Amino acid sequence: MFAIVEVAGQQFKVEKDSKLFVHRLDEKEGNKIFLDKVLLIDNEGKVKIGTPLISNARVSATVLSHLKGDKVKVFKKKRRKGYQVLNGHRQYFTEIVINTIEEKVAAAKEKVTESAEKKATAATTSTVKKTAAAQKPKTTSAKPSKETEAKGGTKTKTTAKPATTKTTTVKTKPAGTKTTAGKEKKEVKAEKPGTKTTAKKKTKES
Repeated sequence: MFAIVEVAGQQFKVEKDSKLFVHRLDEKEGNKIFLDKVLLIDNEGKVKIGTPLISNARVSATVLSHLKGDKVKVFKKKRRKGYQVLNGHRQYFTEIVINTIEEKVAAAKEKVTESAEKKATAATTSTVKKTAAAQKPKTTSAKPSKETEAKGGTKTKTTAKPATTKTTTVKTKPAGTKTTAGKEKKEVKAEKPGTKTTAKKKTKES
């Protein structure tokens, strides 16, 4: 029995008790991991092919060690330019051992989903209760505030009336004075040209 599994972007043919070197995984040595991306399973001639993955199938493995691969030398050169660079690289790997290949894990997943749904429903009910409890005192405190606002509104209306009368009286007084001053100025200006005309007539007669 073997399977084809995707691990860290690479595909491997996996059998029980086989060892693999995969790209570095964020797991501690000795931890068990589950590989859910199963592409194909061959169980003694019975082949299952995923589209692209096989549902309810997984491969369990354990982490043995973390290590580095062999050094790879990278040499760069540009002719007639006096440019050459030599670098080295060692890839990080993780060694794992395959424990089991499981074709169906539906029961375990259903239990997990049921427990998650129960937790979600409990959380929603608790939040609803909290919101309802928080809203009750707010509504009771809002009623007297509205009444007080209504009372205050009536008071502001009564105080607003004398304010309007004061502004009207203030505006009427300077308006009358301005109009009278304007008329007097106009009358003075009208008299001046009359005097000039009389003076000119006297000069002509003389």
